[in-house]
Amino acid sequence: MTLGFSDSIRRAFSSALNHNIRVILLISSLLSALAAAAHSGAQAPASDVLVLNNGDTIHGKFVNSLDGKITFHSDALGDLSVSWDKIKELHTSGSYAVLDKSVKLRGKKSAGAIPTGQLEVTNNSIAIQSEKAAAPAPIPVGNAQYILDTATLDKQLYHHPGFFTGWNGAATAGAAIVTATENQYTFSGAVGLVRVVPTVSWLTTRDRTAVDFTGSFGKITQPSYTDPITGIVVPSVVTKSAIYHAGAERDQYFSPRFFALAQTAFDHNYGQDLDLQQIYGGGFGWTFLKSPKQEADLKATIQYEKQQFISDSSANQNLIGSTISLAYVLHHKLVTYTQGLAFIPAFNNPHAYSANETNTLAFPAYKNFSFSLGTLDSYLNNPPDTLPPTKRNSFQFTMGLTYAFKSKY
Repeated sequence: MTLGFSDSIRRAFSSALNHNIRVILLISSLLSALAAAAHSGAQAPASDVLVLNNGDTIHGKFVNSLDGKITFHSDALGDLSVSWDKIKELHTSGSYAVLDKSVKLRGKKSAGAIPTGQLEVTNNSIAIQSEKAAAPAPIPVGNAQYILDTATLDKQLYHHPGFFTGWNGAATAGAAIVTATENQYTFSGAVGLVRVVPTVSWLTTRDRTAVDFTGSFGKITQPSYTDPITGIVVPSVVTKSAIYHAGAERDQYFSPRFFALAQTAFDHNYGQDLDLQQIYGGGFGWTFLKSPKQEADLKATIQYEKQQFISDSSANQNLIGSTISLAYVLHHKLVTYTQGLAFIPAFNNPHAYSANETNTLAFPAYKNFSFSLGTLDSYLNNPPDTLPPTKRNSFQFTMGLTYAFKSKY
């Protein structure tokens, strides 16, 4: 009897335990499913909706609007570029800033005037639903020059690129090697980098930093030989050429077109007997031409200049002068043209003036690579007397392969 009673208790206890375990597992599964659903809902924000004129509706993410076209990302279709005239409706869930093309100043001081919020686009009109202020008046899509997310606007307005970011520019290299009766080689190269802050064209420029270097080095060697008639050994003859330039400039804008600047430049020209010319100065500049395709700056400085010569150190000079320069760049689909002109007079020695002109044509080749042609013409009015006489003018023609650096900031 006792044994049978114990077995009954054991079987009842085992049955109850199994039932409780199943209940616990079921509750655990339900809780996990609820947690996963909640997590999924938190990670999947509401999608933006784009409705085209033909009735097609696309769900995804509105990216931005530039030059009359919007970029809309769809997981199924990727990035789509659509002009405003093909759009019937656009509804966004995120916050965006709309920059009206009639607003001339776009900087920190005018940031509060830039409307931000969720967008509702219907009937070629942009309605902005702002949580911080009263909804602004609708903006015609034709007036919306740029539309971007507020995080990008904040980054460009209130943050500064790190030292190694935000740079745009190009590096060029070329070479020529000849082996014959005479041995000849020439190497040339150039690097130019510019950083404009903010790094986007739709905000007013606060400052600009530029650094550049150009150089060429060449040598022609005529080997020594013995004259077969006289038996005289003619020594080898070496002809050398070397031209280097390095410069840096910092511009600080106090209006969209006017800026103060500080600059320095270092020049060496073996053909003009110039060992080193150093320039340190400051002044003002004016951007008198500015558009998406071309830009031109006129600049004038007051500076200290020091000239050191190779063959005659007594000709070295310390000068107080100026640099009056013009910089122009033209961007075209088939070519980029860059020109620089500079006239450098000296106030304490009217004869110690110089001038230079650079021209560069870059033809796109493949991705960031292009083929470039360039000229460098420099004039130095006061080289020392040498034998053979030193020419005052130096002209250089170069061609090479150019790689363009594009900012990721």
